[in-house]
Amino acid sequence: MPREQTPSGSAAAAAKTALRDRVVTSRRRRPLPERAEAARAVAEHLLASPEVRRAATLAAYVAVGSEPGTGLLLEALRASGRRVLLPVLLPDGDLDWATYGGEEHLRRAPLGLLEPDGERLGPDAVAGADVVLVPGLAVAADGLRLGRGGGSYDRALARVPLGTFTCVLLHDDEVGLDVPREPHDRPVTAAASPSGLTRF
Repeated sequence: MPREQTPSGSAAAAAKTALRDRVVTSRRRRPLPERAEAARAVAEHLLASPEVRRAATLAAYVAVGSEPGTGLLLEALRASGRRVLLPVLLPDGDLDWATYGGEEHLRRAPLGLLEPDGERLGPDAVAGADVVLVPGLAVAADGLRLGRGGGSYDRALARVPLGTFTCVLLHDDEVGLDVPREPHDRPVTAAASPSGLTRF
């Protein structure tokens, strides 16, 4: 894009807000059976991927609300003997991490989140994961991810070594959108949606 057309920080932030509103509205309209099928399909694609198959430790998250579900995926990963790290939101918006011990070891947290009740491992624990699965609202064709605006996962992704498989979980119509860019944004290397894996 020519320099004169590059949006200012405030313009990019406003464009992100508009895109977030649009995606969240669309997600809320999805019927429950469609959401359940999306969760199953995304789990199958990820579990079949070579990156996940050879991973010993994965960082993931517990989906909430209208996000593509992660319950099936988390249980399948744990049942296969893999170590799964889940985030714990810190007061400053950064993410700590703890090992997933099953649904019975999740507790309610602020903002409607579910978090692991195990020992905190520190914000840098995500750097030791072989695979990092993150939430999002959309992703561009170059892997630029749109989050909810808190910056938590941009900070976490900044700690992940280059070359690590980082993947956002989305619905099909949220992949390949025009995501406004800001300097702090961190791209992902792939997106998982019901139709398959898209690599960037």
